[in-house]
Amino acid sequence: MEFTIEKNELLKELNLVQGVVEKKNTIPILSNLLIESDGTGRIAILGTDLDVSLRTGAPASVKTEGSMVVSARKLFDIVRNLPEAPIRLTQDSNEWIVIDCARSKFKVVGQGKEHFPVVPSWTVSQFRIPSEVLKTLINRTIFAITQEESRYTLNGAFFRLEGESARMVATDGHRLAFVERSGLDTGAPIDGDEVKVLIPRKTLAELLRLTTEVDDVVEFARDENHIFFRIGGRVLVSRMLSGQFPNYELVMPKETPNSVRMEGSEMHGAIRRAALMADERSRAIKLNFGMERLEIMSQSSEVGEAREMLVTDYDGSDVQIGFNAQYLTDFLNVAGEGQIAFEFKDGQSQAQMRPSKSDDYDYKYVIMPMRL
Repeated sequence: MEFTIEKNELLKELNLVQGVVEKKNTIPILSNLLIESDGTGRIAILGTDLDVSLRTGAPASVKTEGSMVVSARKLFDIVRNLPEAPIRLTQDSNEWIVIDCARSKFKVVGQGKEHFPVVPSWTVSQFRIPSEVLKTLINRTIFAITQEESRYTLNGAFFRLEGESARMVATDGHRLAFVERSGLDTGAPIDGDEVKVLIPRKTLAELLRLTTEVDDVVEFARDENHIFFRIGGRVLVSRMLSGQFPNYELVMPKETPNSVRMEGSEMHGAIRRAALMADERSRAIKLNFGMERLEIMSQSSEVGEAREMLVTDYDGSDVQIGFNAQYLTDFLNVAGEGQIAFEFKDGQSQAQMRPSKSDDYDYKYVIMPMRL
């Protein structure tokens, strides 16, 4: 195989596929990329860790059709350090890959295509969602996915398409992020079974990168075990998580008689400062609600204590609630500008946070209190 390609075209695609490639070297071939010519004046690039795969490509001048398998990291490192000039890649009969660019020349070990795993191909497009909407759904939920691999069904987010709405929910058992957007042309059935899938965290992270690159419609399809996302000329293939996602509607508070509105930026800053003196393990802070005020406190026997005061519209009786400061700041990081509504029943029940200003999204964040 032999082809010539512009450096920036190749570098952009190699950068995107790095996140998919297996880095633990449990199966050595998975640290490589498969590069093929597709007969249309382009090369196709495939990387996989067997759970998540990315097919992408770039325009190239192909002299000899064929395929090559090469180390993903080594090729990326070489290309990004080459001068701004066309790059020629050639694989000889002994599978060595020669990389020529201006006055630079590298020779890299290659392998045959037969060693590379087979990845499911794109099926017929079934559903669609604007890339900006999908990016927002992921941004507002991915931080709430559990970090514990043993909690298998919580290692991703629940994604539902139904009629004109798209919904995503994530939880780690201590907090839950829920976001829904209506008024969409999704292609999902209005009457009958809605689309329900569990998307792994790694897949969501790669989708976030891909939707940041383009402003387009994301096509979505699935088979028995895989989900497919086509974004522009790139296709992301992922195994679905199996199992039953928790009944999140039972967790969402039905009764929140107390509602406090505050500027999100002020609350964010106060919590960040108070968290500086919180216990490093629990990250616990106290929220003391009183008439037209909120006092945020933290203390550690090893460090000291902090106290912040905010003016609010609260007019109820005094209530004290404990939270993990990190859980609060995770939400405030993505909630956007403007006022935040903090809704609760008492000091022992779950609380709910949401942006006060209504936009196109129904965004709710439920957080369990800590014992003080």
